[in-house]
Amino acid sequence: MHALLAPVVALVAWTHVMWLWMYATRIPAMQRAKMRLDSSAPRGEQMATLPAPVRWKADNYNHLMEQPTLFYAIAIVLAIVDPDRPNQILAWAYVGSRVAHSLVQSLVNKIEVRFSLFAIGSLILFALTARAAWALS
Repeated sequence: MHALLAPVVALVAWTHVMWLWMYATRIPAMQRAKMRLDSSAPRGEQMATLPAPVRWKADNYNHLMEQPTLFYAIAIVLAIVDPDRPNQILAWAYVGSRVAHSLVQSLVNKIEVRFSLFAIGSLILFALTARAAWALS
C-alpha cells in the first residue's frame, strides 16, 4: 500500500517546487516592473504584463491543480484495493510525465512537446482508472 502512495507524495512535493519556482521568478519580475498590486484590476490582468517565461511557471502551477487531482484520487483508491507493482509503475510514470511537462512548459514552452507529454500522462491516467475500475468490479 505504501509504495503506491509514494508517487502521490512525490507529485505533491513537485507541486511545492513549482510554487517556489513561480514566486522566485514572479516577485523579482514584479519588482523590476515596479508593479503595484491593484485589487480593483480584473483577475490576471496585472500578471499578464509580466514576461512570458515568468508567466509560464504560474501557468504550470495552475495545471498541477487540474488533472493531477484525478491522479491523487485514483492512486489512493488503488493503494487501498490493488497496490500491485504494475500500478506502482504506472503511478510513477504519471508523475514523470507531469514533471517533464512542468519542465518543458516552464523552460521552453513548446506546445507540441507539452501536448505530447500531457497526452502520455492522460493515457497513463486512463490506464490507472481502468485498473481501479477492474479491481473494484
